[in-house]
This record gives sequence, C-alpha cells and structure tokens, in this order.
Amino acid sequence: MPPAKKRPRTYDPAKTRAAVLAQFGNVRAAVRTLTPGQLASPAGLGDWTVRELAAHLAMALEAVNRGLDGPEPPAPTLALLDWPSATAPRAAEVDEDVHALAATEPDLDALYERTEARFTERLPQAPGGRLLGTRVGAMTLADHLVTRTVELVVHTDDLNAAVPGLDVPYDRQALATCTRLLADALAAKAPGASTEVRVPPYAVVQCVEGPRHTRGTPPNVVETDPLTWIRLATGRMGWKTALDEARVRASGERADLGALLPLMS
Repeated sequence: MPPAKKRPRTYDPAKTRAAVLAQFGNVRAAVRTLTPGQLASPAGLGDWTVRELAAHLAMALEAVNRGLDGPEPPAPTLALLDWPSATAPRAAEVDEDVHALAATEPDLDALYERTEARFTERLPQAPGGRLLGTRVGAMTLADHLVTRTVELVVHTDDLNAAVPGLDVPYDRQALATCTRLLADALAAKAPGASTEVRVPPYAVVQCVEGPRHTRGTPPNVVETDPLTWIRLATGRMGWKTALDEARVRASGERADLGALLPLMS
C-alpha cells in the first residue's frame, strides 16, 4: 500500500506578513545608504544595475498591492508549490518592467516609502483567503505572501553579492519561510522517500524515488545551510561548485541533486 500523501506545509499568515515587512525594511535601510556609483554598478543579473535590482525589490511588495487593487479572481489557478517553476516563463516581462520602473523612479527611498505605505494600509483589512491575480496565476493572499519571502530573501542575497561590503541582514522568519518553500518544492518535483534533504535549522524533506527509509540513519542524505540551499534552488550556485567548496554534504547513491536543480531561476 502506498504511503499516505503528506499534507502541504502551512504558514502562519501573521508571521509571514511580519516577515515580509521586516525584510523589506532591511532592504530599504540598506538601499538608502548606496552611493550613485554603487547604484550604477552591475548587479550580476543579466544587464541589471544595482539600481534596477533595488527597483525589483520594491516590485516584490508592490505585487501584493497591485493584486489587492485588482478584482478578485473567481478561483485559484496556482498552488503554492507550483509557483517556483511558474516564474521563469515571465522573466522577459519582469525584465521590461524593472527597466521601466528604475528609469522613472530616481528617488528609490520615496518609491520604497510609497510602496510600504500602500502595503501596510491595505493588508490588515485583507483576509488570507482573499484571491489575488498575479503574473503567473491566481492564488490566495496568504500563499502570495509566502512567495514574497522568496523574492525578498533571494534578491537580498543578490544585493549583498553585488555591493562589496554591504551586509543586509535576513529576517529569521523570512529566511525560514523561503527555505521551507524551496525545500518543499524539491520534494514535490521529485516525490519519494529515499533521500533526506536537511537544511538546518529550518527544513527537512524526503524526496527522490527509491527504497523508503523508515528508521535509523537514512542511506541518502544531503545537508547544507539555508543560504547555500537557496542559491542552489535558484541557480545562483551550481551543484558541483557547492560540492567542490564543501558547502553541501551529500552521501549515498541517490544524494546527487544536480539533475533536479535549480527549481527556479
């Protein structure tokens, strides 16, 4: 008899909302310190400058505002665990919007202030089950907020990498939520129970078809830290590089995740 299907992870909407605001606040404080020269430097993401990366971080929050401003869709069309794989086809559209926003918003702090004010004004009145139209489909506000932690954490990491000496902190709840969603997305992409993926202290998932582990030490184990896992899941770091640099510990014949990554880009 096949094992019972595992219930999807649930997230506390209040904690997720607080995490999104906290991480956005961390980014805003850091962007405020950047010089014109730093803003004009390459972001390491295609042809984006740091200014364009900063504009994109504002868009992560504005997407919620835009969804609340629009009509409520009749039904959800996108499950939370399908979101990571659904983002890549809209990359060209996002790129165009980022260039346009950065060009029309010379004062980034004013953009952040306006975006945050709209978010904090609208969000308390909106129930978590309220459906939003997003670029990739209709989903609940609660689920969409979980995806915002991924956008903010991933691009905070990009910002830190792009600006030498910058050290934007990560809100613990935002980092945990981002890590868990991407770990669960891996388990959904490669269902099974032969391999255990550990990302302490936030996530442990089982995945990959094969003999099911029931007790004792699993025969196939992958373990890494949250930021390395996020970089692997989003294509910022390759599997082989992570192994060569000892950022990942992998043991067992089914512990090679190279063919399954990245989960989004």
